[in-house]
Amino acid sequence: MTHDPIAVALAEDIGQGDLTSQYFIPGDLRGSARIFVKEPAIAAGVETAAEVFQRVDPTLAIRIVTASGERVAPSQTVLEISGHLRSILTAERVALNFLQRLSAVATLTRRFVDAIAGTSAVILDTRKTTPGLRSLEKAAVRAGGGQNHRRGLYDMVMVKDNHLAADPAGYAEALRDRIALFRRDHPEIKVEVEADTLDQVRAFLGIPGIDIILLDNMTPAQMREAVRLRGASGIRLEASGGATLATVRQIALTGVDFISSGALTHSAGSIDFSLELLSAD
Repeated sequence: MTHDPIAVALAEDIGQGDLTSQYFIPGDLRGSARIFVKEPAIAAGVETAAEVFQRVDPTLAIRIVTASGERVAPSQTVLEISGHLRSILTAERVALNFLQRLSAVATLTRRFVDAIAGTSAVILDTRKTTPGLRSLEKAAVRAGGGQNHRRGLYDMVMVKDNHLAADPAGYAEALRDRIALFRRDHPEIKVEVEADTLDQVRAFLGIPGIDIILLDNMTPAQMREAVRLRGASGIRLEASGGATLATVRQIALTGVDFISSGALTHSAGSIDFSLELLSAD
């Protein structure tokens, strides 16, 4: 299944045509504009915004001034566009929408990454993304210095509490058999299992084929004990549930390998960008 978020966004905004520009901007009027940020941020989605202008009018000249992943200060230009003013104004809002959303994701991610600097932990995103924008939001997480968890249900196994609850009797034995079957058919795909308690951590450490144990809503003390139990087994540990900027460093210092946070995408908000016309002729 393929999905083109730029095409969807343009169709949503332009519909049958930009009536305002068609009637109030002469068709032969040309000029230039810049997009600039109005608050400190990590830029993301700059290349996507450039593609929006290109899709609206392939004759537009577009220059990326600031690449995704770079820190930007108020009034700093990220994109310059020149050509037909009708086209520039038609593409403006969709381009800004992508920039403001994706830069917010990158900026929040960088704050989490900076908060755990000097530790060995890695910040991960989740599947709590805006429908239709997952690939772009996950790219924004990378621009902010984080890493991506699984892209969807198809590229990694994640056995969560609801999966285990579906077969509560003898879950450890059943899990062992099912992981062995999965490993036979898909030896290259990682397997992660969610643990709510340290007893589950102990049980999962004894099951071959598990790559990662997710420590769900555990306290720092429980996480440290899980790290101790893991020892040199090679299984990675992921902390998940309720990590905030105030608590993420304490979590990282427990020795877990990964810290995942849905907040990177579902609570990022927006960064303020604006388009300024520079000339018209």
